[in-house]
Amino acid sequence: MLHQEFESLEELRDAIKCFWYNRRDFGDVESNFEVLPDGYAEIIFYFGSTCSISSNGGLQPLPSPFMMGLLNQPVLLSAKNRLEIIGIRCFPWAVFDLLGLPSGKGGVRIFEHPIAQLQSTLNESIRAGRIDEALVQVKQYFLDAQSRVAIDSMLFKAGVAMSAANGTMPVSQVAAAAHATVRTLERKFKRSSGHSVKDVSGLMRFEQARNQLWLYPDSSLAGLARELGYTDQSHLSREFKRYSGTTPAAFARKAKKGKQAVGSDFVAFVQA
Repeated sequence: MLHQEFESLEELRDAIKCFWYNRRDFGDVESNFEVLPDGYAEIIFYFGSTCSISSNGGLQPLPSPFMMGLLNQPVLLSAKNRLEIIGIRCFPWAVFDLLGLPSGKGGVRIFEHPIAQLQSTLNESIRAGRIDEALVQVKQYFLDAQSRVAIDSMLFKAGVAMSAANGTMPVSQVAAAAHATVRTLERKFKRSSGHSVKDVSGLMRFEQARNQLWLYPDSSLAGLARELGYTDQSHLSREFKRYSGTTPAAFARKAKKGKQAVGSDFVAFVQA
C-alpha cells in the first residue's frame, strides 16, 4: 500500500485540510475495508477496481466521485485488484458551500455535480502514473470553485478554535472565539454542515483518541481520557465505541496487528 498526503494550497485552507493519494492491491478476491469516522468530509475519486459499499447484505457499486460525509459508525467498503484513490479532505462546515450543494447528514453521499467531469482526465493521468499531474488538476478545480464562494468568517473562526482544541472546547467558548452568540453559531453551523457544533467536536475528539491509539497502542486509557478532556476512562470508552463500534482496548490490539502490515501511518481506510 502507498499513502501520500499533500498540503492544501494557502488559498484553499479555509475549506480544505489536505489532498491525498492512496494505492493498494487487494488481489483477485473481493476484500472488505473499513472507513473510520473522523472530523472531516472527504470527496473521493477512485480508479481501477470498482469500489462498492455493503448495503442490505449485498454490494452496491459507488460512482466516482462520491462523498464520505461525517460518520457516526464505520462504513464497510469493498474492492478487488488495484484500487487508486485521490481524496480531498474538507472541513465539514465548508464542503457543501464549496460544491454548491445543500447540506445534510448521512455518511456515504452520491451526488450529481460538474466535478464528475474531472473523472476521465484524472483517469488518464493516473493510468500513466502521473499522480502529480492529477493533483494539479484537482487543485485547480477547487481554486476556481473557491473563487466563487464567499467565506463565512464566523464559521472559519469557529473551525479554527475547534481544531486547535481537538474538539474539547465547549460550544459557548467556540461561539466566543467566533465572536457570535451560541444560537447564531449553531444555526449557521447546522446550515453549512448539516451537523451541530457538538456533533463535529465529538468526532474531532474521537479522531484524536483513535490516532493516539494507532500510533501508541500501549497508551494508558485513563491518561488519554484526561488528556482529551473526557470525564473519565468510562466516558472515553463509551464515546469510542459509539463511533468505532469497538472498545479502545480492542482497537489498540487491532492497531498492533495492522501496523505490522501497513506501517505506522494511520489512514482512514483500514483493512477489515
